[in-house]
Amino acid sequence: MAKAKRKAKKKAITKSIPKIKKGPDKEKIKAEFLLDKVLTENSNESQELYTQSRYGTPLESGRLQLSMVEGLYLIEKSKIEVYKTKTKKLKVEEYVRKARRQDKNFWTRYCVYKDIRNRGYIIKTALKFGADFRVYDRGVKPGEDHARWIIYPVSEDKSLTWYEFAAKNRVAHSTRKRVLIGVVDEENDVSYWEVRWMRP
Repeated sequence: MAKAKRKAKKKAITKSIPKIKKGPDKEKIKAEFLLDKVLTENSNESQELYTQSRYGTPLESGRLQLSMVEGLYLIEKSKIEVYKTKTKKLKVEEYVRKARRQDKNFWTRYCVYKDIRNRGYIIKTALKFGADFRVYDRGVKPGEDHARWIIYPVSEDKSLTWYEFAAKNRVAHSTRKRVLIGVVDEENDVSYWEVRWMRP
C-alpha cells in the first residue's frame, strides 16, 4: 500500500513539471548536481559563461558554481549537460524534482529568472540583500555598476501580508535599489510590479 502511494505521489510530481524545450544538440559543458548547486567542469567554455554573461561564480579550482536556476536555464539553452554519475546524465524532470526538494519555491523563481534573462538583463542571487535576485540594467555587468532592482518572485495564488510587503521595501530602500515583484501565473507567464518610496 505504501509503495503504491509513493508511486502515485511520484507520478503527480512528474506530471506537474512543465516540459523544458532544449536547444539544438551541440558540444555542451559537463556539470554535476550537488545538493543545492551545480558545478561545471574546468574548461575555457565554462569560464566564458562567466566572463561573457556572468553566469555563476568562478572557483579557485577553475570550475564554475551555478545556482539551481542558472543550471536549469543553461540546460534549456543547451549550454551544459548535468550528470548524476560520471557517465549517467540527469534528466530534466529529475533535475527539477531535486531542485524542488531543496527549494519549494524553485519553479516560481525559475520562471522569473528565465523571463529576466530572456529580456536581456543579467540577474544574480541577492541573499545578502534579503531578496531572491538582483537585476542589472541592460549592458551592465556586476562589478561595473550596482544592480538597479531587487526582485521577489511570487506565485499569483500566494499572498503577502502588509508586514512582509513593507519589509521588502525597507530592504530595497536601505540598499538604494528599486523593488520588483515578479508575479507568476498558472501558465508560467510573469508580470512585474515596481514599488517605490514616495514622500507626500
